[in-house]
Amino acid sequence: MNAALRQRLTLVAGVTGAAVVALDGTVTTVAQPTLRRDLDASFVQVQWISTGYLIAVACLLVFAGRLGDRHGHRRVFALGVFGFALASAAIGLAPGIGWVIALRVAQGIFGALLQPATLGMLRAAYPPDRLGMPVALRTSAIGAAAALGPLAGGALISHFGWRWVFFLSVIPALAAGALALAVRLPAPTSDVRLDLPGAGLLAVTLICLVHTLVGLPGSGGTAATVLGVLCTMVACAAFVRHERRTAGPLIPPDVFRSTTVTSALGALVAVSAAMFGTLFLGTYYLQDVRGLDPLESSLHALPLALMMVAGAPLSTVLFRRFGPRRTVMTGAALVALATLLMACLDRTSGAVTIGCCFLLLGAGFVAVMVTATAVLVRAASVEAAGVSGGLQQTAMNIGPMLGVALATVFRPADVSTTGVALLVLAAVATLGALLGAGLPATSDDGRAAVKV
Repeated sequence: MNAALRQRLTLVAGVTGAAVVALDGTVTTVAQPTLRRDLDASFVQVQWISTGYLIAVACLLVFAGRLGDRHGHRRVFALGVFGFALASAAIGLAPGIGWVIALRVAQGIFGALLQPATLGMLRAAYPPDRLGMPVALRTSAIGAAAALGPLAGGALISHFGWRWVFFLSVIPALAAGALALAVRLPAPTSDVRLDLPGAGLLAVTLICLVHTLVGLPGSGGTAATVLGVLCTMVACAAFVRHERRTAGPLIPPDVFRSTTVTSALGALVAVSAAMFGTLFLGTYYLQDVRGLDPLESSLHALPLALMMVAGAPLSTVLFRRFGPRRTVMTGAALVALATLLMACLDRTSGAVTIGCCFLLLGAGFVAVMVTATAVLVRAASVEAAGVSGGLQQTAMNIGPMLGVALATVFRPADVSTTGVALLVLAAVATLGALLGAGLPATSDDGRAAVKV
């Protein structure tokens, strides 16, 4: 198999795997009300369908990336995507809500295996100077899948029932796994150690953090929230202490010594928090203030999804032309501007005005996501690509949860006045722009800077 064909097959497999995860997340949300009624489940049980999945994914992403560095990203991806397909099919056949929750946790574990591997496979297949467009195509596929999910999910539920939304991703996932096994990527050349104690401490840290963020909207500043924050800080301190003392740390020391890596991760967390928090408030604005139904609300927000799809390849051109620093800072500034403009919307705002706000939001976010992800993958050596991919995916999981938590805490009871919450989110996006100042000025800086 020649190099060009190997790159194309790797790209198709990785893009399909990433899109399957994005599609599953959106269709699951759409299916939850019908699922709750059909299985006679409580609201708390239904919430754990999402919470269990998020915890399983978040706490394992970095370790899963390290597994790919040791055993090969192609193998880890195949295991993850086949397991994801099997878990999806099993959820569709589940007899009760307990089975659904348990299988969603299993699905999260397999999702954690495949997500960093999509970036690791691209890093192994493409030279650093050609990674921009594959990363952009991956982002476009995620955006398209997220936009298609509610439409496909709604149609399947209306005609066949909620179980069919979980069958939707089975065939694409199996196809992605078969493609990955057909490709022969270079075998890992370094003897990467698996830091199991470090992985356990990081998992505890992220479990505490995710549980605190998910519970924050309902609990506010209660003792449970304070306890969750304290547990997160203690576990994080123990993890950092362990990583500094062990001979084979889970995260290579050069990763967090790299200003490029930390700036890219910080920008991803901040901008994704601002974007998803704004989208959360925007949904309430469209449905509760404007009185639109879910379909009409989705159509008003459609420019965001379209910009995610169309803007990803353009973002690659921009960061090659203007450099990562200016591209990320400009993108974060656009997110902040869109958030401020959305704070000015009222009951009389027209569809064009609302659509422009979502368009700006999508344009800024996709620029940051594509550029920061490309910088992270390019800055890592092939031997550390899995850890880099795991950190990127962790940032993209923590950021949205943080944004929704902030939006909920600062949103007043009167949903028609969300100005304070949106101002807070605009400030978070501005922080992302400031963090972007630590990125390289040109697209040629920082290649393969992070070693094992």
